[in-house]
Amino acid sequence: MKIQPLAAYNLSAQDDRETGPRLSARRSLYFLSLLIALAAGAPQASAAAIQWQHLSSAKGDLPIPGESTQQTGAVVADFDQDGVNDFVLSFRKVPPALVWYRRAGQGWNRLVIEKDFLTVEAGGAVLDIDSDGDLDLVFGGDWQSKQVWWWENPYPNFDPSVSWKRHVIKNDGASQHHDQCFGDFKSVGKPQLAFWNQQAKKIFLANIPANPRTAEAWPMAAIFSGSVGGRLPYAEGMSACDLDGDGQVDLLAGNYWFKHTGGDQFKAISVGTPGGLIFAGQLVEGGPPEVVISAGDGTGPLKWYGCKGDPQDSKSWIGHDLAGRTVIHGHSLQLADINGDGHLDIFAAEMAKWSEKKTEPDNPGATAWIFYGDGQGHFTKTELVTGQGFHEARVADLDGDGDLDILNKPYNWQTPRVDVWLNSGTGPRKEQKK
Repeated sequence: MKIQPLAAYNLSAQDDRETGPRLSARRSLYFLSLLIALAAGAPQASAAAIQWQHLSSAKGDLPIPGESTQQTGAVVADFDQDGVNDFVLSFRKVPPALVWYRRAGQGWNRLVIEKDFLTVEAGGAVLDIDSDGDLDLVFGGDWQSKQVWWWENPYPNFDPSVSWKRHVIKNDGASQHHDQCFGDFKSVGKPQLAFWNQQAKKIFLANIPANPRTAEAWPMAAIFSGSVGGRLPYAEGMSACDLDGDGQVDLLAGNYWFKHTGGDQFKAISVGTPGGLIFAGQLVEGGPPEVVISAGDGTGPLKWYGCKGDPQDSKSWIGHDLAGRTVIHGHSLQLADINGDGHLDIFAAEMAKWSEKKTEPDNPGATAWIFYGDGQGHFTKTELVTGQGFHEARVADLDGDGDLDILNKPYNWQTPRVDVWLNSGTGPRKEQKK
């Protein structure tokens, strides 16, 4: 594994039309592009200012997740209400199905949330489902399961020997549920749960029952049926953002955003191709948010899309290449202000291994990037690390010092394993607002 220095070059926004020979020419003029970018005042110093402290269970810095060699999902939230984020990892192949990393001192304690064997798929979502003041968990089953579940947070009565109580959201129909997201997508004053059901080729929107602790299943409706653009094994990716500025949160999934038109009806609007992991945020100051798409469990470009007209018109979304090459199984994507300069940045990373029947990496040159934004559509491209497999990585403050760190649990590369990159180490504890 080779750690790359964070000295970096700048890539101005590249139009979709700059492909093939034109893109190769741009890349061959690297030094000229660098000089132009510097002259234009593109961001650079902040990219080199962060000194990342890499911690890994492979070095004994964190507890080993468990025995499973297939690590599927990861979510970050403050489950114990101590003011510091925790994280939960999910597994299949062998139990336990869920483990919780709880911040303690300068490290983490590992506790089991679900001791039983479940075939949990990638994804995961967090919400106070039962309205008791603490955050609960949602995960879905993989291709071997027809179920989606939620786990009731027992705060403050955590017993390491007892699993959190598991409830069923979906119990029949087709299998595989890769990605979930909460949001008030119907503007009814309370959130709904959206999730992909890959083997049904549908997105379902489920309403939280009045008493979710006793409900045998949640009422739900299919709001989309079909596939997403690109050569992907299945549709994936899901997040929420008010994309057209009407004050209503919108659902993003695959390569679409969904405009609510009433009841359980939504209009699917294509942003770009291929689909995959999808997030939106204000990358360019002013106007509607921009959208970033990575191919996830496939190969394709990593692009951000800006809207030059009506957000409901697919032709208004213009793509700009970020990586300058095809991204291979880019199954990690996050938008966050990583360097704290007031502008959103983009974290993206590739898997190193996904095949089950061999031990060597499928993609030994897997790369994790941070694209530092300037709020004007320009990004300083940096490499955090090469040669390490990323899957479902998360960007969040993991140590309570107020800056943003990076969590990674590979899918099956050198597993079981979990890694954390602390932003300039762990600083003084940030006081929480009361």
